[in-house]
Amino acid sequence: MARGRTGGDEAEGQDGRGVVQIGEVAERLGLSSRTIRHYEDAGLVVPERTPGGFRLYSETDIDRIALVKRMKPLGFSLEQMRDLLDVTDRLAVGEEDATLVARLQLFERAVADRAETLREHLAVAREFAEQLRRRRLLVAASQVGQ
Repeated sequence: MARGRTGGDEAEGQDGRGVVQIGEVAERLGLSSRTIRHYEDAGLVVPERTPGGFRLYSETDIDRIALVKRMKPLGFSLEQMRDLLDVTDRLAVGEEDATLVARLQLFERAVADRAETLREHLAVAREFAEQLRRRRLLVAASQVGQ
């Protein structure tokens, strides 16, 4: 087996595919190692372990963490994240079940709804920032005339 990131080479997991240690995953995804360990504790990802206890993440693991990262700012709960990961895992192995597709569609709708809410909040924030800018300019203009 090749060594992990600290040795400069990518390691191989049990399935023969490349795996990387937590530091590289954190760097690639812009997350802290602590956050990734939290996702593991929550059951969202289960990396392989070396005999020495180091976590080794496959591309599938990294994809799962990336999906969780995308769900987090949209306010999805850990349980909802687990549910979507279950759906995507089962669909990925070819399980054909109409309820899986229906659950995926529910998530798709929820993401669209939450994205719309975020757009509305962003519009309000921009309007507020503009009001503050105008107020600052008025104050500055009144001080120049004094």
